Amino acid sequence: MKKIELEIVALSHSITQSHSYAVVLGEAGGGARRLPIVIGGFEAQAIAVALEDMHPSRPLTHDLLKNFMTAFHVELQEIIINDLQEGIFYAKLVCFTDHDTIEIDSRTSDALALAVRFGCPIYTYEHILENAGILMDEGGVSKQKIEAVGVEQPFEEQDDITKLDLIALEQLLQEVLESEDYIRAIAIRDEINKRKTK
Repeated sequence: MKKIELEIVALSHSITQSHSYAVVLGEAGGGARRLPIVIGGFEAQAIAVALEDMHPSRPLTHDLLKNFMTAFHVELQEIIINDLQEGIFYAKLVCFTDHDTIEIDSRTSDALALAVRFGCPIYTYEHILENAGILMDEGGVSKQKIEAVGVEQPFEEQDDITKLDLIALEQLLQEVLESEDYIRAIAIRDEINKRKTK
């Protein structure tokens, strides 16, 4: 089967499941299809930390796994979202060692968190995009389809940070970093940067 390369294009709250997020994958090279996958908060944090090149004071679980793999000369070559059953995505890690290629079963969210850390490609197959993908139009994804899969677009901060002044935003950023709420930290940091560029 021909593999289709994907890239992470968005991280958003899920409106169908509380305390859940959705990672939205898009076809590499600007294709029109998107693949939204609902993931847990911990995995969303792990992906956000790696995407934003943040450095927590202690390694997260996925950082630990990457360090372990690197120490034993195991390279993550690619991940493949290889199955979809009853709304649940399945993935595998394709790992190389000096002597062998190994495929390891993985939750899709964990595979994505590792892919971001290793900088390796993410793939899926046509039948998965056909069954679970969303087609983008010129104005973006249709609202009906977004609601059907339970993804809010775009990510919205729960409390209105636009009403805070710059000093309060910087204090809030420190607080959320100390509590390791990295997704919220990204939204606050973006608001700070937006104001500093004005």
